[in-house]
Amino acid sequence: MASTPDPLILAIDQGTSATKALLVDVSGAVVGSASAPLATAHPRPGWVEQDPAEVWESVRLAVANCVPGEDAGRVVAVGLSTQRESLVLWDRVTGDPVGPLLGWQDRRTADRCAELLAQGAGPLVAAVSGLPLDPMFSALKAQWLLDTYDPDRRRSRTGELCLGTVDSWLLSRFSPEHRTEIGNASRTQLLDVRTGAWDDRLLELFGVPAAVLGEVTPSDGPFPAACGLAPLPDGVPVRAVLGDSHAALFAHAGWRPGVVKATYGTGSSVMAVVDGHSEMEHGLCLTVGWQHGGQAPTLALEGNIRSSGRTLTWLADLFETSTTELLAAAGSSSDGVAFVPAFGGLGAPWWDADAVATVSGLTLGTGRPALARAAVESVAFQVEDVVAAVEAVSGPIGTLLADGGLSRSATVMQAQADLSGRAVHRADEADLSALGAARLAGVGAGLWSVDELAARPRNSTAFRPTTSSEQRRAAQAGWHAALARARAQPLADFPADTPQPASRRLP
Repeated sequence: MASTPDPLILAIDQGTSATKALLVDVSGAVVGSASAPLATAHPRPGWVEQDPAEVWESVRLAVANCVPGEDAGRVVAVGLSTQRESLVLWDRVTGDPVGPLLGWQDRRTADRCAELLAQGAGPLVAAVSGLPLDPMFSALKAQWLLDTYDPDRRRSRTGELCLGTVDSWLLSRFSPEHRTEIGNASRTQLLDVRTGAWDDRLLELFGVPAAVLGEVTPSDGPFPAACGLAPLPDGVPVRAVLGDSHAALFAHAGWRPGVVKATYGTGSSVMAVVDGHSEMEHGLCLTVGWQHGGQAPTLALEGNIRSSGRTLTWLADLFETSTTELLAAAGSSSDGVAFVPAFGGLGAPWWDADAVATVSGLTLGTGRPALARAAVESVAFQVEDVVAAVEAVSGPIGTLLADGGLSRSATVMQAQADLSGRAVHRADEADLSALGAARLAGVGAGLWSVDELAARPRNSTAFRPTTSSEQRRAAQAGWHAALARARAQPLADFPADTPQPASRRLP
């Protein structure tokens, strides 16, 4: 009698620049992978859009290139991780998108955000959602999409339209059901982070009818079964859905005490599970990490950095080179150059929408090595500012766990260790967001338990500080001085009749 082939888990990680697919076997090893690139459009300054249909097609292409036809029948479960605050509006009946996907980096709602802050809405939003009132999150995007495509809210109130984050959009390709995973829902700024339910006060504030939103669902479902992902047979159950940063933390077994991770991608996320903590403080967000096994939601503290890997790709494009070559060209010192990549303001822990990108400390002798080094250091400094904020809440942090595409650079990881004074352990496994989704899906499929995941070895490469505490203090003082220049933009010394930007006018 022939033995039954071992089962496989298919993990799909839908990110900002690409969709990745992994096949994971019962030992947890990756036995197949593929990636499909995804374009981003910038139709106006500060606008960041993607085509929802192209997002779905990138998922289909990644799966088709990852799953051999002869192994498709072995896939017993699907896990999904996604970019988070990005938002899609679609027609419930036809399934067609209505308008573009507004990316998490999109800043078109900055003026409306400033209006709400001036009206005093910030404290309510932060207290209920756990998030600062900022254009990065989905609520303002929801208001813009509805104002543009359903201004009287008629189609939204009757349920003709559906509004959701990327996980919700992808799940809608499998079924007319409208669901949003709770961790992704917690990033919309429309959810009460403590009750896990859409909040009427926030819905009214942002003009979002409840009927347009999906049913908030635990991270292990129930979700509609996968379909339309050839060569995968229709009907394979979706056992896990997680936001990408949440999935990476799950892959680190982040429910264990003392685990703090940083994911280095287009932007960066520093995240740690908190026990009993229920307030947003020190510029950190309170978010739902995940919910599974019939348990209460697991809360986490998070700091979001808008531009990390994107800083390096921007500079590489400016020099008409590749990111790899730029990193190779980085000098051992920035020679006093400081790069603050506040292209769309600053995220955690500052949350300063008015901050501007600056490069300071330039001389006639400044060249590519110093600028490249300053870009690398900007990543490390931003991450350290957030880790220090987490430390202020949770206690000493001696080791930082790292993952994400930019963590593959030893230059970036050593800079992180040197500028923070902490050991950095980079996961040897790549694609931790996809792996986190695969691991939770494997729990749902009965292939392993959470306790078995916690006990599983996680190999890493360690980077240890080579700088003195005096060197680190001096470097951080220089960085914070550069931050002050990027944030303050003082105008007090200008002549009284000098025109001033509206967002910068002094009282």
